[in-house]
Amino acid sequence: MIRPTTTFKAAKLALANGRIFEGQVPMWQNEDIFGEVVFNTGMTGYEETLTDPSYSGQILTFTYPILGNYGVGNGEYFEANKIHAQAIICQTLFDKPAHYGQVQTFLNWLEQQQTPIITGIDTRELTKVIREHGVINGALVVGNKIPKKFGDAMTTNWVKIVSRKEIETHGSGKYKIILVDCGTKQNIIRNLLKFDITLKVVPYDYDYSHEEYDGVFLSNGPGDPKLCSETIEILDQAMRLAKPVYGICLGSQLMGLAIGADTYKLKFGHRGQNQPCFELSSNKCYLTSQNHGYAVDEKTIPEDWVVSFRHLNDKTVSGIAHKYLPFAAVQFHPESAPGPHDTFYFFEQFIDSVIKHKAAPL
Repeated sequence: MIRPTTTFKAAKLALANGRIFEGQVPMWQNEDIFGEVVFNTGMTGYEETLTDPSYSGQILTFTYPILGNYGVGNGEYFEANKIHAQAIICQTLFDKPAHYGQVQTFLNWLEQQQTPIITGIDTRELTKVIREHGVINGALVVGNKIPKKFGDAMTTNWVKIVSRKEIETHGSGKYKIILVDCGTKQNIIRNLLKFDITLKVVPYDYDYSHEEYDGVFLSNGPGDPKLCSETIEILDQAMRLAKPVYGICLGSQLMGLAIGADTYKLKFGHRGQNQPCFELSSNKCYLTSQNHGYAVDEKTIPEDWVVSFRHLNDKTVSGIAHKYLPFAAVQFHPESAPGPHDTFYFFEQFIDSVIKHKAAPL
């Protein structure tokens, strides 16, 4: 095992079911940290993953055994301007990276961001516990006192916390697009701006339904979609106009709730870059990047909607679309940082629907 050069001290990962894992934390880490413990199966992309606002409130376990081996870059690939995960669990922490693009070590980045980490944990055993029990509340315990209560991080409206407070406008293209920021990844913005659009990024509770626009895009985001009542109500009003509305991840769940379907919490969620999804219209399978803990209940989807994608691991709904109107959403991430990039065409479909609707409104 490669040991980091920074001084560490003994600590514990305590789970609400009574399991305790022994590990080490950096000397600068002094407080117990609580959150929902989840696992990610990605082998790379820790910069993009940790800065994804969808991980707010969660203690993230990486199943890949090594973190930090290629250091941290200049922020070019960050999904937000800070780390959003509550804390990190890993097996081996590498503190002597060798990569041409690194500007600092992984551990230095964590200290700079004051993001807790516990290392020396058997993350594969921990993942088995989560798969058996389901996502579970836990704590990184610095002292010897194991907490009796762990709380429930997902009762917090994390979207309200991570969504921007001010409107931002990007580009000066032909088509005006509203991006609803529920915790949007920056790569969604980067990908949309590849097209001839003016992008208006608005807070989660901003009422855009009475404005002039050509299409709406719903972002990803953290937590329980049912807590986003303002976003759902505005979306319901906007969809009555029959202008194109597309969504990603949380955006898919919000669209489901807006049309009267139900959502439910998955046992251990889908988090990683190797999630296989089947597109029903083309009979094609795609490897996708995913990060969510909730899904749309297929039994509650209205008759004028279809399941467009299905997750092949557990057959859950991974995409929905209206049979006639320009509404579609997917659970996976077609902006797919750090990859794969197989489903970028979802953005192209959105822009095509905007162009067609602009030329011949329904």
